[in-house]
Parts: sequence; C-alpha cells; structure tokens
Amino acid sequence: MRPADRLEMFNRLKAANPNPTTELNYTSPFELLVSVVLSAQATDVGVNKATAQLYPIANTPEAIFALGEEGLIPYINTIGLFRNKAKHVIGLCAMLIEKHNSQVPSDRTSLEALPGVGRKTANVILNTIFKQPTMAVDTHIFRLGNRTGLATGKTVLDVEQKLLKNIPKEFLLDAHHWLILHGRYVCQARKPKCNECIINDLCEYSGK
Repeated sequence: MRPADRLEMFNRLKAANPNPTTELNYTSPFELLVSVVLSAQATDVGVNKATAQLYPIANTPEAIFALGEEGLIPYINTIGLFRNKAKHVIGLCAMLIEKHNSQVPSDRTSLEALPGVGRKTANVILNTIFKQPTMAVDTHIFRLGNRTGLATGKTVLDVEQKLLKNIPKEFLLDAHHWLILHGRYVCQARKPKCNECIINDLCEYSGK
C-alpha cells in the first residue's frame, strides 16, 4: 500500500470513529489487565459477561488473590482455557502485590514478566492505559495487515514492526483500536464485507 493510501486509510477510519477504544469493560488498569489475559482465544463479549460477575466481588490484586484458583474458576468457567487462566491470574496478582505495590507496571519488561502476559497483552496495556504508540497484533490485525497490503509478514512480530513503520505517526496511538474493530466487523476472516468497507478502493485484497 502506497504512503498516500495509508494516510487516506487512517483519515477515513478516524473520521468514522474519532475516539476508538477497547470493547473490554474495565474501570481500572488492573481490571483491563485481567480482562486482556482472560481474552486470549476468547471473545470480548464472553469476557465481559464473566467479569460483570467477578469485578463487583473482586477487582483488586488482593481480592482476586484471596479467592484463589478454585474460588476464581466459578466466575470464569464460561471462558475457554479457564483453568490455565485462573492459574495465570492468581500468579499475576501475587506478583503485583509482591513486586509492584499492587499497581500495574508501565514498562514492557515488567509487564511481560507477569504470568499470562505476553507481548500482545503488554502492548494492549501500554497503549490503552499508558498511551504509548504500541501495536498489539491479534488474529484480526494480522489478517488485515496482510490482506490489505498495509503491513505484510509471515509472523505476528513481522506485521507489528511493519505497522509501526508504515502507519503515519499522527495515527499510531489509536491505530490498534481502528484496525482491530475493522478486522472484527468488516474485514472478517471467511467473508470480508468489502461492499461495506470504507477503505475498499485503497485495499490490495485480490478477492474483493
């Protein structure tokens, strides 16, 4: 995709949605961190249903840690891989209490050291909470980057690095949210809605 087309692409996405944000429900950095960990291989809708029951009862590292894995599982057992995620969340809470004064850290190294937190989750937190221009590449963004020609690559890291390079700087802070929403609702995996797409004429997808 040409630089002029990339600029036009994000001008249109911004005009359609000036203030994009995550679809995960949260009221604190800690709640978002837990929700993102729970969202791996799960839908935001499914995570929000579970946390709507959990967070009124426990929404701090101390409160969730006090539940323990067996106490946490009934709240999240509708989410895929819930046993493993319960283990991660309890471990994450313990580390936040022990090493970070129960606060979500604002640097990548500390975030990625937390149980259940990989590069993608760290990027979400750094971007959404700490307003850093990071790019969390999930399946939607990986597909969209390759399909449109915005950022092609064989690995998630390839696409992430090319997105950071190719997206005009003034759009980088919000680009993650624009792209994930576009991939989720328009540029879908099996049958992209090209006839509804506001960047159809800029896209390099051969199947449109």
